[in-house]
Amino acid sequence: MISFTLSEQQQQIKEMTHWFAKHEMRPISMVADKIGNVPEEWLDKVNQMGIHLNTSSFSNDKNDSANKRGRKEQEGNRMGVIATEEIAWGDPAIALSLPGAGLGGPPIQSSGTKEQKERFLTIFKKDKARWGAYALTEPEAGSDASAIQMTAKKVSGGYILNGQKIFITNGSRASWVVVFATADATLGRAGQRAFVVEKGTPGFSSTRLVEKMGLRANETAELLFEDCFVPIENLLGGEQLYKRSRSDQSGFEMAMKTFDSTRPIVAAMAIGIARAAFEYTLDVVQRDFPTSGKFYYLATEMLAEIDGNIAAARLLTWEAAWKADLGLANAKEAAMCKAYAGQMALDVCAKCLELLGPTGLEGHIVEKLYRDVKVFDIFEGTNEIQHLVIARRQYEPYGIRV
Repeated sequence: MISFTLSEQQQQIKEMTHWFAKHEMRPISMVADKIGNVPEEWLDKVNQMGIHLNTSSFSNDKNDSANKRGRKEQEGNRMGVIATEEIAWGDPAIALSLPGAGLGGPPIQSSGTKEQKERFLTIFKKDKARWGAYALTEPEAGSDASAIQMTAKKVSGGYILNGQKIFITNGSRASWVVVFATADATLGRAGQRAFVVEKGTPGFSSTRLVEKMGLRANETAELLFEDCFVPIENLLGGEQLYKRSRSDQSGFEMAMKTFDSTRPIVAAMAIGIARAAFEYTLDVVQRDFPTSGKFYYLATEMLAEIDGNIAAARLLTWEAAWKADLGLANAKEAAMCKAYAGQMALDVCAKCLELLGPTGLEGHIVEKLYRDVKVFDIFEGTNEIQHLVIARRQYEPYGIRV
């Protein structure tokens, strides 16, 4: 059973990341949103502190091997969602801008060869801030990952990539990007491959940075691949991973497995946003609203409901992370927590703005959080896709395909 009490190590992670969020992130939050980026000197400072956004680094290989021998349970995924909630409470756009492998880490960690893990996951050190990225979305393929049109043509010594990727977090600044492409369209999902494309590779470029309503401080890029040659050494997992059969869907499954790892992280970020809006609004209500008025009691009732909804989202997220730590299938739980937390956080920010009235107008932290949170029911799969994933898992035991 999952414990609702944090271990000593988990509590330390929570306190450390909250301190960082409060004292290092919050002071630059509104300025970063206004100027549309995170100051380079600040990123260099946190990199020197050893603080990275590595969604795969929460896993501990020693714990993994010990768990297989039945001696020690892995806690990396739970550590990840606990820490992520705190840094998103500080500022979600800055959180996504922290140096590290980011969303590109999990597919390399889970499917990369030993040599690939060594090449691509060990570059994130204190000497220089570096980023990784994950590129799946295309102009005609967003939530439906099976519809990607980017091509990968097999040639001597590697593959030639052609196509476009959009809405890629840290895509322009990344040292490498995990890219999904189709090597054989006639095979459908079985024709998909994953590559690690390094910055500076001829034919690979960032065409523009996208201006956004929310998460303004975080870089979101469009990437273009024009006759981009990628050596066979950069085929994620190596050729043997895709040679089991013509119906093998290793590339597509790699993308889906990444979502099982990252959706709880996204849910935890949404929870951090909701909690930040709730705590600020609660403080304003307690400090400034007359306790004798009817509006005070209506506000109190609304805030009580919000508090419960945040707690419910957190428990769903912890369950998804807990199952991942045990090595159990968690696709259904990952989809549940992501769908619920994203919509919950959007509703919370809207209700907090309603309670704050004119004080919640532009230039206010809750107004910023409302803009930031909208994308959390879109990226990593829209809520409609999450509901489809949940439905498929519900019907699987009955042999029914949805």
